[in-house]
Amino acid sequence: MRAKTMTLLLIILTLVLTACTNSHFKASKNTIAITPQQVGPGEIVDLIAENWSFNQKKYIVPAGEVTVNLINIEGFHGIEVQGTDISIEGDGSYTTTLEPGEYTIVCNIICGTGHNDMVATLIVEEV
Repeated sequence: MRAKTMTLLLIILTLVLTACTNSHFKASKNTIAITPQQVGPGEIVDLIAENWSFNQKKYIVPAGEVTVNLINIEGFHGIEVQGTDISIEGDGSYTTTLEPGEYTIVCNIICGTGHNDMVATLIVEEV
């Protein structure tokens, strides 16, 4: 009886972990812009990096406090948002206040043959 209970618990745990992992990292490369999630006083941009691209070409947020999350799902990447103080190496987050404008996002860790293709745009709109 105890062996059956442990087996059942192991199967349930495996299914839960598999479901959580797969749904968290699915991203469409064809999306052009996102509406960021509203979280407290600022906005959040989830930037997912893989060899050799980001999950989107453009990210749009309103001016003000912005948090950028970098999640590596393939390879080891970092980002720099040019013209800002945002710089992340590996998985991590950075929160800052941004003025309206367009900022270029680049991978700041040389990651292989497609490194120069890892470019996106952060568009900060007037509120």
